[in-house]
Amino acid sequence: MELHGNARTCPHSRRLAIRRVEEQGWTLAQAAAAAGVSVRTVSKWRRRFRLEGEPGLHDRSSIAELIPHRTSEERVQMIARLRRLRMTAAEIAEVLGMPASTVSAVLTRIGLGRLSRLEPVEPANRYQRQRAGELVHIDVKKLGRIGRIGHRVNGDRRTRSRGIGWGYVHVAVDDATRIAYVEVLEDEKAVTAIGFLRRARAFYAHRGIHVEAVMTDNGSAYVATVHALACHGLRIRHLRTQPYRPRTNGKAERLIRTMLGGWAYAATYPTSTQRRQALPGWLDYYNHQRPHGSLSRQTPHQRLAQLKQEQAA
Repeated sequence: MELHGNARTCPHSRRLAIRRVEEQGWTLAQAAAAAGVSVRTVSKWRRRFRLEGEPGLHDRSSIAELIPHRTSEERVQMIARLRRLRMTAAEIAEVLGMPASTVSAVLTRIGLGRLSRLEPVEPANRYQRQRAGELVHIDVKKLGRIGRIGHRVNGDRRTRSRGIGWGYVHVAVDDATRIAYVEVLEDEKAVTAIGFLRRARAFYAHRGIHVEAVMTDNGSAYVATVHALACHGLRIRHLRTQPYRPRTNGKAERLIRTMLGGWAYAATYPTSTQRRQALPGWLDYYNHQRPHGSLSRQTPHQRLAQLKQEQAA
């Protein structure tokens, strides 16, 4: 007899198969062959029918009723609260001592996988200083050292080199002109940050820019007493961003994104040394040739020249 529909999903077909076994004396093998399924499947149907009756033959959800290692509801709520502080999945994982993959999965499940899903959306925090050097934004970006061609180039995350350490890209960008200074250093400790600050100050001074203030996040290097003493000695006012509000230091964040796309991941570098050697060339291009949208398509060097002319007038 020909069955209509899919025997695996049609309750009528399952009832017919069970009736043949229970009432007509068919063997499990005969009923399975007629239904186009395995003997094991018909045996499962019969077991459910004997335990539950007709309801046992209806479709069931494939979702497990019990997930032993599922994240507790209390922990899910904590993840949601931290997310609403605009923390990234990696930051939440570090705070709660959880795997980043688990945090990401929870955020996706509760509909907070993207920061744009958070409400209310923060208004844009746009401002621009009028004098070169009035405010310089400083930040640090960790960059994995190169052991071999990585997944960003070949698309295969299995080729990532692990355990070879990090380079720390320290960036400084002038608020008024967007002139940038960047170094790749070995760490992000306070002493290293102070050395970078001194060299950045000299870099800007060479271009006629007197650094009056710097803005950083609340990283350990920048809240250290020795860093505060260094700023005092250099007569530089130190401003820090609000916690979990990196957008207040958005010009440094924007520089980092541009830098990653234009330098760090723009070419296939065989070694970290060669990638570092390519940085000065890209930085010169950024400062002298690349038009900047927020500067009315001027380059940072052109904006500096304009500000100097306006001050001289």
